[in-house]
Amino acid sequence: MLAHCSSFQDIAMGYSFPPRGWLGLLVGRFAKPIFYNDKPLDHNMSTIPTILITCKRDFGIESEKLKQKIIIFQKNGPEACTDHPHPFFGKLTSEQWGKGIYKHLDHHLKQFDV
Repeated sequence: MLAHCSSFQDIAMGYSFPPRGWLGLLVGRFAKPIFYNDKPLDHNMSTIPTILITCKRDFGIESEKLKQKIIIFQKNGPEACTDHPHPFFGKLTSEQWGKGIYKHLDHHLKQFDV
């Protein structure tokens, strides 16, 4: 989960550029409010295939990586968000990226009562 969240941070920060899927191209812009509204993310939503982590990772290393990315994301501010479209939702503003990052982390941390 930590590696998955870290990989999602990479997308928002412009370090990773997964391609848009056909479903996102068709309906992503209409579903965009799901990503940046005030409601928590639903359980069992599909994930971006490139950030689906299936191999074992070291908890300590992945925890530190994610922590550092969160600090950098916060320190760099909204202007540092990527202009590259989200793989499903498409073009996002920096505010939408920020709220989406928060919701994504909150969603996964709550899975483990963190």
